[in-house]
Amino acid sequence: MFGAYSTARGMAISRLVIRFFWCGLSSVFVLYVYVRLLQERNKNTSDSLYFRIYVLVLGVYAGLRVLFALLLKFPACHRLSEMSDQSFFQFFKWIYEERYFVGRGLVEKTTDYMSYVFFWLVIFACKFPFAYFLQIKPLVEPTKIIINLPRLQYSWHDFVSKNNNNMLTVASLWAPVVAIYIMDIHIWYTLLSAIYGAVMGARGRLGEIRSIEMVHKRFESFPEAFVKNLVSPQIKRMPFERESSQSPHDNNKTYAAIFSPFWNEIIKALREEDYISNREMDLLSMPSNTGSLKLVQWPLFLLSSKILLAIDLASDCKDTQADLWNRICKDEYMAYAVQECYSSIEKILHSLVDGEGRLWVERIFREINSSISEGSLVITLHLKKLQVVLSRFTALTGLLIRDPTPELAKGAAKAVYDFYDVVTHELLSSDLREQLDTWQILLRARNEGRLFSRIEWPKDPDIKEQVKRLHLLLTVKDNAVNIPKNLEARRRLQFFTNSLFMDMPSAKPVCEMMPFCVFTPYYSETVLYSNSELRLENEDGISTLFYLQKIFPDEWENFRERIGEGDSGYAEIQENSTSALELRFWASYRGQTLARTVRGMMYYRKALMLQSHLERRSLEEDVSSRTSFTTQGFELSREARAQADIKFTYVVSCQIYGQQKQRKAPEAADIALLLQRNEALRVAFIHVEESGAADGNVTKEFYSKLVKADANGKDQEIFSIRLPGDPKLGEGKPENQNHAIVFTRGEAVQTIDMNQDNYLEEAMKMRNLLEEFRANHGLRPPTILGVREHVFTGSVSSLAWFMSNQETSFVTLGQRVLACPLKVRMHYGHPDVFDRIFHITRGGISKSSRVINISEDIYAGFNSTLRQGNITHHEYIQVGKGRDVGLNQIALFEGKVAGGNGEQVLSRDVYRLGQLFDFFRMLSFFFTTVGFYVCTMMTVLTVYVFLYGRAYLAFSGLDQGISQKADVLGNTALDTVLNAQFLVQIGVFTAVPMVMGFILELGLLQAVFSFITMQLQLCSVFFTFSLGTRTHYFGRTILHGGAKYRATGRGFVVHHIKFAENYRLYSRSHFVKALEVALLLIVYMAYGYSEGGAVTFVLLTISSWFLVFSWLFAPYIFNPSGFEWQKTVEDFDDWTNWLMYKGGVGVKGDNSWESWWEEEQAHIQTLRGRILETILSFRFIMFQYGIVYKLHLTGRDTSIAVYGFSWVVLAGLVMIFKIFTFSPKKSTNFQLVLRFMQGITCIGLIVALCLVVFFTDLSIPDLFASFLAFIPTGWFILSLAIAWRGIVRSLGLWDSVKEFARMYDAGMGILIFSPIAVLSWFPFVSTFQSRLLFNQAFSRGLEISLILAGNKANVAASSF
Repeated sequence: MFGAYSTARGMAISRLVIRFFWCGLSSVFVLYVYVRLLQERNKNTSDSLYFRIYVLVLGVYAGLRVLFALLLKFPACHRLSEMSDQSFFQFFKWIYEERYFVGRGLVEKTTDYMSYVFFWLVIFACKFPFAYFLQIKPLVEPTKIIINLPRLQYSWHDFVSKNNNNMLTVASLWAPVVAIYIMDIHIWYTLLSAIYGAVMGARGRLGEIRSIEMVHKRFESFPEAFVKNLVSPQIKRMPFERESSQSPHDNNKTYAAIFSPFWNEIIKALREEDYISNREMDLLSMPSNTGSLKLVQWPLFLLSSKILLAIDLASDCKDTQADLWNRICKDEYMAYAVQECYSSIEKILHSLVDGEGRLWVERIFREINSSISEGSLVITLHLKKLQVVLSRFTALTGLLIRDPTPELAKGAAKAVYDFYDVVTHELLSSDLREQLDTWQILLRARNEGRLFSRIEWPKDPDIKEQVKRLHLLLTVKDNAVNIPKNLEARRRLQFFTNSLFMDMPSAKPVCEMMPFCVFTPYYSETVLYSNSELRLENEDGISTLFYLQKIFPDEWENFRERIGEGDSGYAEIQENSTSALELRFWASYRGQTLARTVRGMMYYRKALMLQSHLERRSLEEDVSSRTSFTTQGFELSREARAQADIKFTYVVSCQIYGQQKQRKAPEAADIALLLQRNEALRVAFIHVEESGAADGNVTKEFYSKLVKADANGKDQEIFSIRLPGDPKLGEGKPENQNHAIVFTRGEAVQTIDMNQDNYLEEAMKMRNLLEEFRANHGLRPPTILGVREHVFTGSVSSLAWFMSNQETSFVTLGQRVLACPLKVRMHYGHPDVFDRIFHITRGGISKSSRVINISEDIYAGFNSTLRQGNITHHEYIQVGKGRDVGLNQIALFEGKVAGGNGEQVLSRDVYRLGQLFDFFRMLSFFFTTVGFYVCTMMTVLTVYVFLYGRAYLAFSGLDQGISQKADVLGNTALDTVLNAQFLVQIGVFTAVPMVMGFILELGLLQAVFSFITMQLQLCSVFFTFSLGTRTHYFGRTILHGGAKYRATGRGFVVHHIKFAENYRLYSRSHFVKALEVALLLIVYMAYGYSEGGAVTFVLLTISSWFLVFSWLFAPYIFNPSGFEWQKTVEDFDDWTNWLMYKGGVGVKGDNSWESWWEEEQAHIQTLRGRILETILSFRFIMFQYGIVYKLHLTGRDTSIAVYGFSWVVLAGLVMIFKIFTFSPKKSTNFQLVLRFMQGITCIGLIVALCLVVFFTDLSIPDLFASFLAFIPTGWFILSLAIAWRGIVRSLGLWDSVKEFARMYDAGMGILIFSPIAVLSWFPFVSTFQSRLLFNQAFSRGLEISLILAGNKANVAASSF
């Protein structure tokens, strides 16, 4: 309560004193009454005065609590309590709840309140029966039996268990149950939120279109849905509103005319991004539907091969015309294709010929139409000849789509005549053929050679479009299922078309929409890959460009087609400066670069220009002609550009752009290039001016500047604000945002991170999203609009896939539940849209205090909620997001987030929210923020509590003694606890929301397949490893504080990570803890008693062994080429060099073990931290104390002298170690003496060991047991020395401690490295690992094996 206490010290002290006396007096009174009641328990209590007083007091107390809860927490009553100004009432209200200005009125609408109350009541209804019947009740009787057992014989010297009814035994049994009881509410929350979130998603119509086949089936409904949701009323004022007599068919034609320009721009954007080829763009594009053709013309990918199938049906037809048409109409797009083909042929022929030729065309189609109306088409035409007829017409269209020449004109005339000939003499019935042959007008023209001797080459754009479209319709034989081929293009089209049917506000005209700004912080990340970076090869001979070519082969081919270098290689592309620049952008758009983010965000401007252009055309022109729906030239329209610039601005806060320009860094040139290519882009940066004073001192002046590119491509300063000093006082990223927030414009600001992307089709929905600020979302209007994210890095590797799925489930299903019904969604990242006016007048969007605000994002949500904001979540629009793709990147990211949550525990924001939320909303808030990490830590602590409890029973001998007297140790409660812990540990409950998301958006079968695939790729190992990462960094922050930003890097990670690098990163967070758990398991296996034998032991400890395996070997399982022999040998040499390098001043931890070891202890700074570390380290004493009494040497002796003698032995071993590791630099004057002492010591040690074994009961197993006993004790001594290193340094023992620690790290490294070395002997292990890591890539036909082998190897192989 530091924040409240420091701001209102007197009131806070008064409140505490009053509450203390009130609670104390009432407790004493109730206790007195209760004691008197117990004294009269033998009497008839119904007549007891104390019983009546007791019931009355409890009733009054409960009534007062309920009354205050209603007045202060129940929304309907809260408003009444706020309005009351009576001092008596306000006094009791103040006693009950602290009075805050920030955080007042944290209530929701009554219906929302009841929703999240019901949500938590369901959780409690599940938790409490489960906990009682499966955890608590089964332990009650065994506990009573253990308490009532007579004194048991202990195997060691017992200090604390005399005459206390075996309390430590009871505690060891109940401790894991209590631990699970505390955290299993999070399990139930996860399950219920997954189910509720899936139901809400289904109600929101998510996942209705989950495949490209569904896009095909429902395409006919897209235009109407698009017009309804995404088109403003200005464009909706169409002929169907002016002419009410229009038919539904005409309405569909109008909808298609409005929809087609938007759809075509989306397809064009996909082509510009190289997701589709030119041919696919032609097939996906939709005709303008503004021509004279009355039919709705659909994209060719829906109609491809439909004509050919219809001809086959017609050729095989032996029934009536009606039966044939019914068979065709079973495929609605086949019917559309037939109708369009027939109408288009008629229209094209009319435009090509005149005179007698036009008369023939009119006569033919008149006869055919008459036959269709009479139902006699199968009699009038020989349908088997349709194939020949269409082949002749296809030859004609093949000529007409080319530019006209005299030779082509003659060829086209001949093609028309051939078409006439085959229609007249082969297609038509004999009667009709005779009529045409004897038709005098036609006969005379044919005899004179005038018939079809000259044709009119298509010039009308409408006719030219129809000719091209009809030619594709007749020639494309591809299956529509394969169009588009690119998976990303499919995903985007699926989501966009699905979102058209979701609930969203209607779009306002661009001139009336809410102006907004996009805001991105940038520091020194990659802006644009340079040519040298693309060519630079790593140790395996892999360049970035080579990697991208293999990962995105179809996009690489599309890129070469787009720039006109279809068969060119890298060298040929580099010869053309324009193509070379395009190559740099192509590669950058596939990484997590600023160029990709800028391109995506500038789609907002393009979408607004398109929408504004069409709105303006619809007002200026005659909409009944439908010519207003062309997008030609919209990007050059001055009006559209001006309107878009009024409504949209993009500010990138490049904090050190000024410094980069001064030192001519390549990043500055790349940012300048982005400014030149994007005229709406603005860059804010800190400018520093130095000036010298007369006294020789240099003064610095700081300016916050905003620039854009002028007409010459140079930086043009727009604003310059002088700052009072250096603005970077706190954390870098939030300070970067704070200095530039003043340059944003509009009523809303969307915060976008540097690794995000956007899409044109999603940008078209921004107007709808901004209208959410004016929609009804509860008691208060929204202040932050949450936006769905799509993680686009999931296809790189299995790890990236795991991370992508985990992140996607949180940013979709998880945030859906947080927003509704729980009402505790905060700000978790950078796609959210802020109410700019609300936030800049209430503290801004970024808190930047050092350390405590390391996770700056979520504090914006805290601040908004505390100041009566409302945060919502919307899933009809999405933004791309890049995530970490390597295990080390993921671990650093999770460490940063976990440390940030540890700092949040200390923040006043969390304190105020916890104090002022009602109980149920507080639960929601706790378990979705810091409580998640608390429960994660409890999951790991459960393992420790269980194993240390079992170790206590094994060392003391009580497990065997109790089991012999009463079979109570193997019970249902313990099994239930361990099973629940194991399921949490391996990520089963983490995966539940993920699986529900799969089912919702991919379908049940695909969800099952994906989940099984993830398990086969060892996702449980990954989740268990991540559990350790979060636990370590959260626990360290809680103990010592000092969370810090950890740069993860955003590159492509498929290169091999050296063993030493993995050891440095995971030694203290995973390896040490895993070996401790392994030691506990070995002790339990060696000395524990289990009536069921090995089977019971395995069942009880399988989850713990799995945790040990995951924590020790996950970094190497998920390390590319981790089991390749050559790299294993190189890793061992690198690790030994690092381990033995002494280091020195300025040497980094990456190069020296000593420097790294010093850095690892830097977090222990405070006295509190040293004391806590000391207390925690005392657990290692238990091993030596328990094992020495289990040795054959000690027999049944349980005296304390045995334990004391073990310390004497340990001291002797330490002295021997010191003799053998004495520094050569310090022994230069007595080298001979030192070597003599080492020899004598070695011989004496061997002789003494042999004598002890021979003359005493010391056995070989005792030697191994002693080794197990002394290892933890040595680590205990080492931990104490590190915690109190100041004292140890003053005693001159620090160098010895350092060598002692080096020995431990060497031993741990060898223990971990040995299995890796053995597995590296077998080549198939490396092959299996590559398949495991890159299964997603293999399923898409990618050449990961070539990537891992290296480009050089490929080149060498191809030369043979």
